[in-house]
Amino acid sequence: MDLAALTIFRAVVRENGVTRAAAKLNRVQSNVTTRIKQLEEQLGTELFIRDGRRLVLTPAGETLLPYAERLLALADEARQALREDHPSGRLRLGTMESAAASRLPELLAQYHQRWPEVGLELETGTSGRLIERVRAFEVDAALIATPLAPGWDGELFESVPVFREELVMLTPRGHRPIREGRDIALSTLIAFERGCAYRSYVEKWYMEHGIRPARVLELGSYHAIVACVAAGAGVAVAPRSVLDLQHDMNNIAVHSLDDLGIVDTLLVWRRGHFSSALKALRETLLASSNLAEPVGGQVEVGLPTAA
Repeated sequence: MDLAALTIFRAVVRENGVTRAAAKLNRVQSNVTTRIKQLEEQLGTELFIRDGRRLVLTPAGETLLPYAERLLALADEARQALREDHPSGRLRLGTMESAAASRLPELLAQYHQRWPEVGLELETGTSGRLIERVRAFEVDAALIATPLAPGWDGELFESVPVFREELVMLTPRGHRPIREGRDIALSTLIAFERGCAYRSYVEKWYMEHGIRPARVLELGSYHAIVACVAAGAGVAVAPRSVLDLQHDMNNIAVHSLDDLGIVDTLLVWRRGHFSSALKALRETLLASSNLAEPVGGQVEVGLPTAA
């Protein structure tokens, strides 16, 4: 079972067929088909079945896929490890939308200028979803927020804190000050889907104050969330750093919620799955970290505890 065969197998899965896989790999279709058949003969089982014009993974193929991802990731890591002084290759980074919008643009531009041979791929998602992506080797690392998601396993992952965020509550302008749950005049909470760490913070805050939102309106971007709050549809929680990116805050009131807490952003990766490209990214993030900035009159630096 050689790496070339596994690369072809993975490409057929990702591209959803032989034709696209062949084009992606710059191979002829007959070569791709032959290599898949040879891999099946070597393993003694079918990896695909044909459903009309589609190829569908068999149970054996489903079992092989995560192993193929791991083996190919390790091979790529080994190649990069031999070039510690010159990061190259592909680096797949997952991130929360808030970090992608407020923290990463300038940093990734710097990274690309310094290490142009690294092909950086970025995808956004909730902290819970990103942890699963790291677990499955579908991204090499991710920026997530504490509290750590249920899928977190300290034996499986490594992490380092890179940013610190202050969560604030957003309401329509003119809303009375919010010091406790009963001060909230609107019954709808506007938030990302479940798995969002910031949503879990505000839901815990609601519970601690003995209330619960009558409904949750789930949206997929802070731009949409802020617009809905401004229109009077409900209240929301967001990092203060995201608000600096909003062009129109005239109809928004921002409320500090001291007991909601200061939230750290972690860079996480699979234990042992560390490349020169990821090392360079970690160093870039830490060089621009705000973790040493004063919080509540004190300087705090260190690993966060799981909530």
